[in-house]
Amino acid sequence: MAGLIRREDIDEVRTRTDLKEVVDAYVTLKSAGIGSFKGLCPFHDERSPSFHVRPQMGYFHCFGCQESGDVISFIQKMDHIPFSEAVEKLAGRIGFELHYEDGGSGPRREDVGRRQRLLDAHKIAGEFFREQLLSPAAAAGRKFLAERGFERSAADRFGVGFAPQGWDGLLKHLSNKGFTQEELKLTGMFSESSGGGGQSRIYDRFRGRLVWPIRDIAGDTVGFGARKLFDEDQGPKYLNTPETVLYKKSQVLYGIDLAKRNIASKRQLVVVEGYTDVMACHLAGVDTAVATCGTAFGADHIKVARRLLSDDGTGGEVVFTFDGDAAGQKAALKAFDEDQRFVAQTFVAVEPSGADPCELRQRRGDEAVHSLIRSRRPLFEFAIRSTLAKFDLSTVEGRVNGLRASAPVVAAIRDGSTRMGYSQELAGWLGIADPDEVLRAVKAAERRSHAHQGAPGPAAPGPGRPQGAPGQGAAAGVGPDPAVPAQPEFSRPDPRDPQARMEREALEVVLQHPGLLSAGNWQHFQATDFGVAAYQAIQRGIAAAGESQAASSQWLEAVRENVPAALSGLVAELALSPLPATKEETLHRYCRDILRRLFEMQITRLKQERLGALQRMDPALDPEGYRLLQRELMELEAARRQLRGD
Repeated sequence: MAGLIRREDIDEVRTRTDLKEVVDAYVTLKSAGIGSFKGLCPFHDERSPSFHVRPQMGYFHCFGCQESGDVISFIQKMDHIPFSEAVEKLAGRIGFELHYEDGGSGPRREDVGRRQRLLDAHKIAGEFFREQLLSPAAAAGRKFLAERGFERSAADRFGVGFAPQGWDGLLKHLSNKGFTQEELKLTGMFSESSGGGGQSRIYDRFRGRLVWPIRDIAGDTVGFGARKLFDEDQGPKYLNTPETVLYKKSQVLYGIDLAKRNIASKRQLVVVEGYTDVMACHLAGVDTAVATCGTAFGADHIKVARRLLSDDGTGGEVVFTFDGDAAGQKAALKAFDEDQRFVAQTFVAVEPSGADPCELRQRRGDEAVHSLIRSRRPLFEFAIRSTLAKFDLSTVEGRVNGLRASAPVVAAIRDGSTRMGYSQELAGWLGIADPDEVLRAVKAAERRSHAHQGAPGPAAPGPGRPQGAPGQGAAAGVGPDPAVPAQPEFSRPDPRDPQARMEREALEVVLQHPGLLSAGNWQHFQATDFGVAAYQAIQRGIAAAGESQAASSQWLEAVRENVPAALSGLVAELALSPLPATKEETLHRYCRDILRRLFEMQITRLKQERLGALQRMDPALDPEGYRLLQRELMELEAARRQLRGD
């Protein structure tokens, strides 16, 4: 397993990746001045663009929601992936081979190239299927969609297509695009049979079916799901891509590419059962819906959900929708087994009639889908009540057996307060007057479980939070770590304060155009006494980053590393604030004038201090000190005149 990526490789990936090109895949950018672009923020809803990108600096900042960072953090935030995965993805994009601190290796260059070829094949196949949906042969597919209330626009939105009934329609199309037989075998889109003379041949896996592209969280198509349309098709009702290098059914969620932003902002994830259910939910306005692909919602899916929900103990909810039949109940109880991995609340929404979201929308409209989600019940309650439903609680024997069967379900709840609460609820559902009787049964079931599994040791960090993650100590009630120095607090500088405004404008110039500063400018800038605490800390960070770093692509990163973490966003804001200059000539003049005003303000402040000291001094008592102050005042005035060009 690979270790930490080497720092120099991370810097190289950051330097060689075009931020604007990456952002362009998510946001429509327009010019916003010299070397700057802006668009609607992808991290929050807005009508006027406040999201700025400065490619040469390699940074973005939203002046609306304050999100900021470099190309790596942009991919992290957009695709909801860890830092290392974001670096690896960007490295693959530019064909750069990464190295790791422990001597391990990430994806090999040839593997990265092969993966991209497979992604390209899937993209072209998706386009082929979509084109085929318009053909006369796809009439049955269009009828299927129309009967379920899906118009042409819906098919386009979800990329639905049609696989022709022939054996080699897709095969010929991809072969003509330059893909080899060996590459096509790896896609999972083809089946293989033995031919004469020991030769094998491949043919289209999906034939005569409606086809849905299955995309990963980044929006890349990694597989397909296909629905049978014709009676002569002897295959299963739904046929998915088999396990491939790209497609891991235990990790993919259909619709995640469309829902990820809404899941993150609404803190809700709705899990439905099929492709048409996802379509129906999104079209009805339940835009947090996803579906598993031929497998139960498991541990790997939960990892994806936790990243999207920011499942760190602050809330969020997961809603499972299941059919009301026995199979649906079994699936819900399977979800209960995985529930303990969540910190977010989990719920079950079951339609009494057994209708799925697609059928609900067909029969009763969009509101019925919303109503289903609103009817959700806590998953714990559903699991317990489903267990009790197997017994006749009107009899003593039924209640006794119901308690025996449901006590282990309650005992499986890890949170002590929640377990106690449901123990009391269970007493009421069973009609047992003494809640202590239920508590004893639950504790007995808990002891049997521990005896069977072995007593649990100290709690390990939960999924998604590595050991030593921020906030862990305080959340556990152990207090702050004395070895970690407290971070200083900074108030937001007042933009109405003339000094604060002057210092801000100077920092904008130095951060955005450090190359315009002469050696003398650097000396004057570092000697200037900034009066605003936040700006003073950033000035020190600039000095610590060093003049030599100013010419490198790592300039802004070097500054951010040398300021308190609380000011990292402010550094990005200053670095991306539009300057009032639209041409190179006016830009140079603006930067020169801002620095001149800053230095003149510093000289004026020093002159006032020296004049005050001079007025308080008796020249008869300290003639040498008096002459020294006079000389300093003359030098300061000469420096002021030089700045003004007098």
